[in-house]
Amino acid sequence: MCREFAAYLLARDASEFPGGRRGSIINVGSLLTFQGGITVPAYAASKGGIGQLTKALSNDWLAKGINVNAIAPGYIATDMNTALIADADRNAGIMARIPAGRWGKPEDFKGAVVYLASQASSYVSGEVLTVDGGWMGR
Repeated sequence: MCREFAAYLLARDASEFPGGRRGSIINVGSLLTFQGGITVPAYAASKGGIGQLTKALSNDWLAKGINVNAIAPGYIATDMNTALIADADRNAGIMARIPAGRWGKPEDFKGAVVYLASQASSYVSGEVLTVDGGWMGR
């Protein structure tokens, strides 16, 4: 999808965009963009690939006015993590590593997404921003 969106933006005249900035692509990684996973090698490989894809596309597209960054969520209370939350031992181990003292919520991404999509981040490119309650700081 990233390539199709970039092709669409590149096909439009740069004068249509303020300052020649055509737009932002925000990929979604995870903590496994940076760490290996237990029993999920394909997922870990795909999320590691998101980090490198973000950097490579940023190198190619920033000069053309397309900013490419990624967000790497930590442990977020969603349907995908229901089993982890319900497993008392796993949940306790996860909570012990989150300095914020709680699982993240989807709402925790609002500020990061608005920032990466806005003009405020026009000189930030190829980055993977963790939104993880401090997990990666440990």
